[in-house]
Amino acid sequence: MSLAHVSSQPPAEVVFSAQDITKTYQMGDVDVHALRGVSIDLHRSEFVVLLGPSGSGKSTLLNILGGLDTPTQGDVNYREHNLSAASDKQLTQYRREHVGFIFQFYNLIPSLTARENVALVTEISSDPMSPEEALDLVDLGDRMDHFPSQMSGGEQQRVAVARAIAKKPDVLLCDEPTGALDISTGITVLEAIERVNRELGTTTAVITHNSVIGGMADRIVSLADGVVVEIVSNHHKVSARELKW
Repeated sequence: MSLAHVSSQPPAEVVFSAQDITKTYQMGDVDVHALRGVSIDLHRSEFVVLLGPSGSGKSTLLNILGGLDTPTQGDVNYREHNLSAASDKQLTQYRREHVGFIFQFYNLIPSLTARENVALVTEISSDPMSPEEALDLVDLGDRMDHFPSQMSGGEQQRVAVARAIAKKPDVLLCDEPTGALDISTGITVLEAIERVNRELGTTTAVITHNSVIGGMADRIVSLADGVVVEIVSNHHKVSARELKW
């Protein structure tokens, strides 16, 4: 395993620490090794891109960091919380209080407006921003009362971003957030995620198979066959608007 760590300043507080985690799934008589001893730290307010082809283990890693799954072996800690040893109830509370998720498909409720879709999260959160504030943050202030069927794919995904960040999560985990979008629409969504990271200081991890997106990250973590093959600090970040692919 080759690791390239470059840093010009002391790292920020460690939010996640994953140490030697493995994940094995049993499919019939066959063991499928999704992760094979992955160790990685994520720091407060940083923007990380998890890069790799399908089957590299990046979605499995993101699910474990987000408390949607647990490792077969190894330790995962979110600040003082040991997620590896947490009960289902504790993981549910962790996800509710600390993590925002964005997926490739928007998972909006068709019968609810943008404002109402976001309110589903704010109504169960302890200290949320208002749905209006969250939608303003992703530049959808004029689309709050539109239904998903009245919105483009990029607008729907930005509603999903607003929903994810409305509870003011410490961590934003994004699984191929531009995978279902064309280039220009995808860049608009990445700009929204970039703004959340910059203005709210939310630790952000984005899964992608598109290496170009790594240009906007603080660090790029490359995975292949369930292992981390490279971690590179990016000293020349570009904005989402400057990405070209």
